[in-house]
Amino acid sequence: MTDKHSQDYLVAVLTLHLPERGQVWLRTQLENPLPEKALYLAFSLVPRFTGKHPLPLTGSQLQEAGQLRLGFNPEGWTADQATRTLLLLRVAHQSPAEYSAVINRLFKTADLNELAALYAALPLLPYPETHVLRAAEGVRTTMTSVFDAIALGNPYPYDYLPQEAWNQLVLKAVFNARPLYRIYGLDQRRNEPLAHMLLDYAHERWAAGRTLTPEVWRLVGPYLTADSLPDVRRLLHSDDALQVQAGTLALAESRLPAALALLSEASGTQVVGQERAARWERIGAQAYG
Repeated sequence: MTDKHSQDYLVAVLTLHLPERGQVWLRTQLENPLPEKALYLAFSLVPRFTGKHPLPLTGSQLQEAGQLRLGFNPEGWTADQATRTLLLLRVAHQSPAEYSAVINRLFKTADLNELAALYAALPLLPYPETHVLRAAEGVRTTMTSVFDAIALGNPYPYDYLPQEAWNQLVLKAVFNARPLYRIYGLDQRRNEPLAHMLLDYAHERWAAGRTLTPEVWRLVGPYLTADSLPDVRRLLHSDDALQVQAGTLALAESRLPAALALLSEASGTQVVGQERAARWERIGAQAYG
């Protein structure tokens, strides 16, 4: 992927869905690289010219987005969001440090919608390694729309966040009932510390008489221990079919002989690869349906 490819993609999409007034304004902004002051002004004015309507992206356009950057999914993006991303790719600069400084100053003054656009744009921005601290800051936000922009359908956290920040992102998604199946790279970045934290959280929820998303067990299965098997047994006796399915899949991903024995008792079978991932996706989609 290059900045030029990303710009061409966004221009093609926006040309189909912007009003004539918006297209004329955008062409003016794209004539030359944007100096910092011009960027800030244009960034704030975007909705006046483009509106905030969702972009009805086709299947082929979404597929092309994934080719720009593996895991990049702009489904649900709005016209102003895509336009702001395009402007960010047109910032005049002489070095990675200069570009990063401009983007950071924009973050500091952005309103809610602007922040969401900035975080969602991270996968396409140049010098991605310079935005790690900013991405980690986004994980800590209390604003759901901003958190979703960094966490859901966004490959940047998978590619660049260190494990501690990654685990914080997943835990916060669980705490705030966000759909885990929409976190890119969830399976590939599973880790034992995260599994232990989620088990502790499950015990807290149960002690308080509450339930938790069955998706949690997607992150726990490979790290089951003899001590945590009773937790899975509890799932298998749940009245909630999704919890039962999650428990069965978690057992299928464990290498513990006792887990495999429990799986056999539950009439479950080993599930691997794409089939396993597809089943977890269905559980997530139904849990948040």
